[in-house]
Amino acid sequence: MINIEDKRKALHQIYEAFEISASVYKQHALCAPGCAFCCMHFGHVDIITLEGVIILQRIEKFAKPQKKQILKKIEKNKRDKERQKTVPCPFLKTDKTCMIYEDRPFSCRQLYSVQKCNGRGPTVHRQVVEMANETVLKLKAIDPHGYSGHLSYILHLLRCPEFYRDYWKEKFNPARIVAFGKSHDLTMNRNL
Repeated sequence: MINIEDKRKALHQIYEAFEISASVYKQHALCAPGCAFCCMHFGHVDIITLEGVIILQRIEKFAKPQKKQILKKIEKNKRDKERQKTVPCPFLKTDKTCMIYEDRPFSCRQLYSVQKCNGRGPTVHRQVVEMANETVLKLKAIDPHGYSGHLSYILHLLRCPEFYRDYWKEKFNPARIVAFGKSHDLTMNRNL
């Protein structure tokens, strides 16, 4: 059975190690609260299952109307993504800040830009991209019974009772999601 607090601690240690390594590069980043180009136009908010569990736990703490609204936004995000649309993050608030900032996934944590995005996306140092790729492998290693993929797809899977139950019991049953996984470009973390 997964010990979520141990996993959360390991996850944050990996995040912190990346932040320390990348800090010399990120010190010249132009990003600031309200700068949401990546959240609106980038379209690739990929997560591992463990990050999805933490995000869903965060959603459970929302007031009932807010929880209902965010679950609708996530479902719309999933449908739009399935139609090949670039979709804004469902957690982006109207003031262009993140409603789950403390629990945001690594794909958000790694982004920054040393130039104004101006419609072309972030400008990131090559070294940080390499560090981020290594970090993703570390994240997958602490979540070997999970999957990686777009935020709305992983959250959809976690809302399926059978998958959720299997995940918590650390049962690895790719046959249960083979059709969904293939059609939504999910990868098994175990395939490192």
